[in-house]
Amino acid sequence: MILPVATARRTGAWLGAELRARTTEGLLTLVVGLVAAASSIVPVYTLGYLVDQVRAGAPTGVIVQVSAVVLVAAVVSGAAMGLSLVLIARLCGRILADLREQVVDRALTLPTPVLERAGKGDLLSRVGADVAAIGNAVTQTVPNLVTSVLLGALSLVAMAGIDWRLGLAGVVAVPAYALALRWYLPRSAPGYRAEREAVAERGQLLVDSAQGLRTVHAYRLEQRHLADIDRASLRARDVLVSLFDLFTRFVGRVNRAEFVGLSAILIAGFFLVDAGAVTVGETSAAAVLFHRLFNPIGMLLFSFDDIQAGGASLARLVGVVDMPSPPAPPDGPSPADASLELSGIDFSYDGAAQVLFGVGLRVEPGERVALVGSTGAGKSTLALIAAGSLRPTHGVASIGGVPVESLADPRRHVAIVSQETHVFAGTLLADLRLAAPEATRDDASAALATVGALGWVSALDQGLDTPVGEGGHELTPAQAQQLALARLVLLDPAIAILDEATAEAGSAGARDLEDSAAAATAGRTTLVVAHRLTQAASADRIVVLEHGRIAETGSHPELVAAGGRYAQLWAAWEGRTPSAVR
Repeated sequence: MILPVATARRTGAWLGAELRARTTEGLLTLVVGLVAAASSIVPVYTLGYLVDQVRAGAPTGVIVQVSAVVLVAAVVSGAAMGLSLVLIARLCGRILADLREQVVDRALTLPTPVLERAGKGDLLSRVGADVAAIGNAVTQTVPNLVTSVLLGALSLVAMAGIDWRLGLAGVVAVPAYALALRWYLPRSAPGYRAEREAVAERGQLLVDSAQGLRTVHAYRLEQRHLADIDRASLRARDVLVSLFDLFTRFVGRVNRAEFVGLSAILIAGFFLVDAGAVTVGETSAAAVLFHRLFNPIGMLLFSFDDIQAGGASLARLVGVVDMPSPPAPPDGPSPADASLELSGIDFSYDGAAQVLFGVGLRVEPGERVALVGSTGAGKSTLALIAAGSLRPTHGVASIGGVPVESLADPRRHVAIVSQETHVFAGTLLADLRLAAPEATRDDASAALATVGALGWVSALDQGLDTPVGEGGHELTPAQAQQLALARLVLLDPAIAILDEATAEAGSAGARDLEDSAAAATAGRTTLVVAHRLTQAASADRIVVLEHGRIAETGSHPELVAAGGRYAQLWAAWEGRTPSAVR
């Protein structure tokens, strides 16, 4: 599955709405563009006038007058053209900035299952390559496009103003241009969509390879991943080559249209001059006007490559913007206490394969409950539902008797720390303040001390001001998890959910990280997805999930004595775990 792509109609509607929201700015841009186009036509009219005056034996002073008019028109045209380009780029740039904000805003609220099914590469290609394609169109193609359209329209009007028959002769070229476009567009549009999809596929492969680099090295999968990336790159290349072939054939059709139009004007002008309907100067002006259209029309038609690429990218971004947002929770009642209850939870990611079946679980205020079970039993899914990150197909997750989706700000009541912890680029203090922007340095230090991380933070050269994340000081997996736990302390929710939050520590740091997790969740209602059974053994209660259902529940001694599924898991754990790290 990939993220949706908006239809051409919906993309146009979105763009129209953005332009209507900037009516004044758009009208000003249009007026300046018209002034630029009109002033560039004046020298051609003047040239026709000069030809007729020379043929009539006018004095040389006429040349001075014509030169003055041409000079003034050139200055006005140059100034208006420059201002027009600036206004167009500014208008398009603001619309693009709006689009970026809307896409990022929507992307940050996408449900976890949607991202997992679509793949991060598709989303990254949209906010990366697609935004870059539109940015290129905004800075280069669109200004030239608008200028070409205005100049072409006014030139045809000017030709018709000289003589309607000359204008009609120039219009003869329009069907030839239209036929060229009609041939080109249906063939190139699918190609540009395929090119965007190929880039997205390549991006997904690159992301997977980069994020799983250690696994790739461990299993000697380098050549397989490189081969997959090569295939995706070759596909993108082949699509671009086929598009270039189409474009060169399109250029030939455009050149034929130009020949037809200019020939029609010259032939019509010959007969009209012979009949005395127009002058030689007027015919010359019409021919020059049409010839001057070669560049803007060619630029307009040849820009369809960039326009198509930008349009395809815009449709992909609008597709993300149009994805339904989660409804804003109403201002409902506050939770009565810090209890967490899951009632009759059914869940399926794709509507076909069910993951959870009627799961019911209650965690009392301050109680620590561990979820254990085989891989694929549904533990992480249940944890995400409890945190409000997923919505169950059936059933209700509630806090203090209030459904999670009805809470105005669930984050104030429940927070989740997962196995995959991201360290954001910036200072360590800024990373901590993501959880509590108002936190002071003392608050941050206290949170770090709570989870046992203040020692290694203080040992850093810049302490809390040390840059971390991409381009900064690299934290170990255990340090990154302690940072995430310190964020939890600063956020201070009543309910904490740990989804295998100590799984990446490794045996050497497992006990320390488990102690950090215990300190961060002390006094809180806690649901732990236990990767290491030592976490489960210290919990107040253990819930064993198997195949999406609760198999058994009880304390560690009770379940070991019962000899059921948990006892089997514990025996296997003891058998493969050195006593030093139990």
